[in-house]
Amino acid sequence: MSKLSWILSLLLVAGLLLSGCASPTAAPTQEQPQPPAEEGKLPDLGGKKVTIAVENAYPPFNYIDSNTGQGIGWDYDVVREICVRINCIPDFKEAAWDGIFPAMQAGEFDMLADGVTITDERKLIVDFSMPYVIVGQVLLVRADEGMSIDEMKADANVVVGTQLGTTNEIVAKQNFPEERVKSFEDFGAAVLALLSGDIDGVVIDTVSAAGFMGENEGKMKIAGTLTSDEELGFAFPPGSDLRAAVDAALQAMKDDGTLEALNKKWGLTD
Repeated sequence: MSKLSWILSLLLVAGLLLSGCASPTAAPTQEQPQPPAEEGKLPDLGGKKVTIAVENAYPPFNYIDSNTGQGIGWDYDVVREICVRINCIPDFKEAAWDGIFPAMQAGEFDMLADGVTITDERKLIVDFSMPYVIVGQVLLVRADEGMSIDEMKADANVVVGTQLGTTNEIVAKQNFPEERVKSFEDFGAAVLALLSGDIDGVVIDTVSAAGFMGENEGKMKIAGTLTSDEELGFAFPPGSDLRAAVDAALQAMKDDGTLEALNKKWGLTD
């Protein structure tokens, strides 16, 4: 090998060594793995629209504000807060109570928010969220009613109203003869019948009784308690993925006091 060739070879080897030691800035970098999700972080629904069935006739859970014509109530406030936490868009749809469970079972709505009592029978056709409050059933009467609840039960002339297809209807028929129970399409109609004197009482849950009394101040009172142990929850079509996300948000709202604050705002708790 000539001296020149030897020098060229030496320079070539040195260049290769320097190249091997250089920082690989020109080469594409490998994507770094993302850190694990923060423990306790709520699900993210990515802005998904969620359709919520409401009656808009069941204060304080949901009803129409006479001043604005808009739906308001506990359900509106709580579901909106849930959607803020799990990144969804609430779309409230008014629906009649009659037939609403078959509609939920068929997936016509993503969620039912209407002060729904959790029962074993309903669990056969829909899924429920965790309970958000426990209520009882009472007998709502006109403010000038002089009879006690026991006297009203014993009086063959007393007729009570309630809503068709509800646990309230079941409780009404457990406490009064069936022929003395009149079922209405919604509680608003039952309350109007009470105020007009067509019936003598309404079997209704404690929270809604307070809501209707607030809407008709000084016109009605509670004659007595019939039950005291019903759990309320949101309902979902069977197998809905939304239930777990809603439960996570509800639990977070319980933990930080938001749920209790909204319960107090709307009269679900004292």
